[in-house]
Amino acid sequence: MPFNESDFSARWSLKGQVALVTGASKGIGAAVAAELLALGATVVAVARQLPALEEQVAAWREQGYDAHALAADVSQPNDRQVLLAEVAQRWPHLHILVNNAGTNIRKPTTAYSEEEYRHIMATNLDSVWEMCRGAYPLLQAAGGGSIVQVSSVAGLTHVRTGAIYGMTKAALVQLTRNLAAEWAPTNIRVNCVAPWYIHTPLAAGVLQNEDYRQQVVARTPLGRIGEPEEVAAAVAFLCLPAAAYITGQTLSVDGGFTTNGF
Repeated sequence: MPFNESDFSARWSLKGQVALVTGASKGIGAAVAAELLALGATVVAVARQLPALEEQVAAWREQGYDAHALAADVSQPNDRQVLLAEVAQRWPHLHILVNNAGTNIRKPTTAYSEEEYRHIMATNLDSVWEMCRGAYPLLQAAGGGSIVQVSSVAGLTHVRTGAIYGMTKAALVQLTRNLAAEWAPTNIRVNCVAPWYIHTPLAAGVLQNEDYRQQVVARTPLGRIGEPEEVAAAVAFLCLPAAAYITGQTLSVDGGFTTNGF
């Protein structure tokens, strides 16, 4: 087959597409937003704290990227409704949704309070469930699109992050399968990435413990902690037209951790 440069460029570009990324002011979310912007997308960056988000978005705009900041706590029903209404008003066609916002409280199972349980569930799982459902009409209006959930290897195996966190991340893997099959007729693809330890604010606390850090590195075949940009690259690939035949999958971005049996 002869090489067609224009087809190649189109498959590896997000030009003309609108992406919504939650938890986008720092860590993996900010890296994902930057990656999608570099590939040509318009990015609606969402986070709870507007000042930090606006500072990040201003930096992207100075680089010539089409980035926009919207403040919302996606764990809260009213915030989700207001966010999706504003997105629909300003960008009636949404092509990409990246559900990245998440949190954790590391405790033994019997030590959690009901409030802590509800907080983690609302942030990590309820928000994704409702953002997918709320964005569905906008993705339909675009003629299809891509949803990527940011799960964790904690949803695939036990990694000492706490049972509630692991439950929510495992649920995202299954939600990905269900939505991929259910929404395939509308050309909406749904995939998932499952990172291991990444240099992010959420992981910084435990990785400051040098003994624990060394245990993590020792269990990782590539022998290091991952970077946010490495997760972002996987997310971006799943959003690209080049990945148009991939749906319902979970891609571990883990330095080989989940394949390391001993």
